[in-house]
Amino acid sequence: MSSQLVCRPEQELPVAILRVSGVLDTVTGDALEQAVSRCLSAQPEALLVDVAALDVADPLALDVLSAVVCRTAEWPAAPVILCGAGPGTARAIAQWPGCDAVEVADDCAKALAGLHDEPEPRRIRVRMRPVPDACRQVRQLVAQTCAAWHRKELAATVGLIATELVANVVRHAHTTMEFTLGLRDGRVWLTVRDGSRLLPRPKEPGVSEAGGRGLQLVRELTDAWGVLPVPDGKVVWTRLTAGAA
Repeated sequence: MSSQLVCRPEQELPVAILRVSGVLDTVTGDALEQAVSRCLSAQPEALLVDVAALDVADPLALDVLSAVVCRTAEWPAAPVILCGAGPGTARAIAQWPGCDAVEVADDCAKALAGLHDEPEPRRIRVRMRPVPDACRQVRQLVAQTCAAWHRKELAATVGLIATELVANVVRHAHTTMEFTLGLRDGRVWLTVRDGSRLLPRPKEPGVSEAGGRGLQLVRELTDAWGVLPVPDGKVVWTRLTAGAA
């Protein structure tokens, strides 16, 4: 008899809540990964994963759970809190490489109450049309935001990265986009979500073909970048250390 796993999103913003029930194993792990990715694509301030009704009977399933929740540490800088995890599950998560940022709570209600006491992360989010003037608009927005955050030294580098991300949508995706700029824990996060499922591919140095060189520049200027496919398109994200800018 095949295993069953139910992933039910109950809230998306500002804090995402995902209730998970059923049996987690190497087969149903893909469903959990997709559900977590969908929650993160909205770029919440935090993600609460309720695993109180989750059966993690197979030891290999602990590796699956750890891999899924720990992968979020790279993006989108949203704290992941496991609610209702048993002692064994909590220990396995804590021992997984890169999982030191994952928190554990008795239940989601307590975790949500605790998040309300934390300072709100700095973030702006705007929708833009795929027109050439969007590049000028996003540079101006970045300059104004960095000034408001008293981080003018970031404006030039962040503005260049933002311009390349937006220009890529204008040139290739041709869809309305959502641009997000965030500053948290000394790191700057930029993302652009568009309605095209065509994944960008940066050109390698020395390649003379047109296209892709903007993303090569993004890769050189940032600490990390990636693409998250979502049902209605994709999210291209980047991360850089504020001091490096």
